[in-house]
Amino acid sequence: MNMNSSRRQILTLFGVGAALPVLAACGSGRAEAKTFPIRRSKAEWRKRLTKSEFNVLRNAATERPYSSPLDKEKRAGTFVCAGCANKLYSSKTKFNSRTGWPSFWKALPGAVGTTTDYKIGYPRTEVHCADCGGHLGHIFNDGPKPTGKRHCINGVAMDFVAA
Repeated sequence: MNMNSSRRQILTLFGVGAALPVLAACGSGRAEAKTFPIRRSKAEWRKRLTKSEFNVLRNAATERPYSSPLDKEKRAGTFVCAGCANKLYSSKTKFNSRTGWPSFWKALPGAVGTTTDYKIGYPRTEVHCADCGGHLGHIFNDGPKPTGKRHCINGVAMDFVAA
């Protein structure tokens, strides 16, 4: 083995070693790894949910922006989880973020949980239903006062109950 060959092998090993923690973290923190009060098998969730609800709530997909009628919902009421009917957000905390997804500056007390999501290569705060663990969306630090937070939520992950 010549010097260039062993140098390449050493650099490759260092590269693989540096990449392993990052790759291991991808997708870690998923809400499904935790235990929630409402638990169902994948087959049971498929029966209960529409295809798009299943993709978002159980597979952490994202709906197309501007595709949800809940983005324009302005009536007084409560936004609930489409998977388990857990009360998530009051219409009083909804605002127009102009992002194409329903946005809120605060969740109802105890309604949601968060994990760190690395799916797109950098950490984001994923928000999920505290009762069933369904993926709702993400929380960003560019929202209005008083919290400065923007809960960017997939409309298909919720239902609306008018007051």
